[in-house]
Amino acid sequence: MNVFIRQLTGVRFLAAAWVLLYHLQVPLATIGLVGIPVLSDFFRVGRLGVDLFFALSGFILAHTYLERMGEKVKVKASGFFLWLRLGRIYPVHLVMLVVAGVAVFAQAKVTGDALDRDWLTPWDFIKNLLMIQEWGSQPQRGWNFVAWSLSMEWLVYLLFPFIVLVLWRFRRSLPTWGLLVAWVIVLIPLLAYGLNTTDSYYTDNWGSTIRVLTEFIAGGITYLVVSRLHPGLQGDPAPKVERIATWLTIILPILVVIGSVILANMPAAQPPQLNLGEDSEPLPPYFHLLLVPLLIAWIGALALSRRGLTKTLGTQALVLGGFISYSLYMTHLVWFGLWRAGMKAAGIDGGGLYTLGVIGLVIGALVIAWLMWKFIEEPAREWMRKLIGVRPVPTEEAGAAIAQRQHETDGAEPIVVEDK
Repeated sequence: MNVFIRQLTGVRFLAAAWVLLYHLQVPLATIGLVGIPVLSDFFRVGRLGVDLFFALSGFILAHTYLERMGEKVKVKASGFFLWLRLGRIYPVHLVMLVVAGVAVFAQAKVTGDALDRDWLTPWDFIKNLLMIQEWGSQPQRGWNFVAWSLSMEWLVYLLFPFIVLVLWRFRRSLPTWGLLVAWVIVLIPLLAYGLNTTDSYYTDNWGSTIRVLTEFIAGGITYLVVSRLHPGLQGDPAPKVERIATWLTIILPILVVIGSVILANMPAAQPPQLNLGEDSEPLPPYFHLLLVPLLIAWIGALALSRRGLTKTLGTQALVLGGFISYSLYMTHLVWFGLWRAGMKAAGIDGGGLYTLGVIGLVIGALVIAWLMWKFIEEPAREWMRKLIGVRPVPTEEAGAAIAQRQHETDGAEPIVVEDK
């Protein structure tokens, strides 16, 4: 396994944590954290953590499957790929779909609210069960709300056997500058869509589909550029390349923060209604999708660097955070809803008890994510992989764990772990 998997596993945790902070803006504001300059602006665009996930997915899957599936369409290999990806995402999704339904009834029981949600129907449940709820020009979100991105991931997995053909031909026929041009061209539809001011969530008019396709493919092209600048992807990249990449690992996230501050203070970027209700997070500013190219470039810079921020992202704690990131993303919103209902029932809406409650909310989200990962996500994934004769531990996790262990012990080069 190539060493860059370690730091990109850490990025997965940052992406999930960013989404978590985005959804927790109301309780964080209540205890005064969102009042801190810059933080509130950065949290407001936290939904970009999902876009970071989409691009990371394209990068990692290009790395893992380009050689195996890129030359031509292979029916058996494509079937294996889809089964492995299903094993990666479906067990937690299925559990949380049921839990979300039960939680809605439990929350209504505690708060006394009516069950008048328009998505609480058998047909919407079936769409969520099939992971097609976000498909279409005007998707209907409900049940476990965050699973909308899972629906988009599943769409791009179904298309991946064809996407990888394009990436294969790009690698063989385009020079490095041509890859960079292709990267820009792929992101143009995203940037054009991001300039609209009709939907702050960017779901209307095929918005979710545009986001996942452009970001996933751009992530794949980013991998092609990285592999061109660092042939073999083993050991250290060329000193000049690594020096530039190391600086970019710092500069690019700073630009994202600066961009979030600019958007938060730009009158033209403000939606007409900042809040949907007392329990809803402030709507993100318009144009925040314009920050996505910086995030995708950041992935490439991290893959080419071995110093500074890259080493921090590869620490044991953040690698473990990366392992639980999917479960954190899938469980946090349901847990937040239950926590909020409990705090209302207890009549706690401020003061020291509320602050302790918020600390418990964050710690609880991490604990629940770890439990889900440990007892549902990993066992189910291992079982599904064994059914088709594939080693139980996926490449990215085995490689990150081995690389981290060796980095902490003797500094040796990571063992190469290949998926089968």
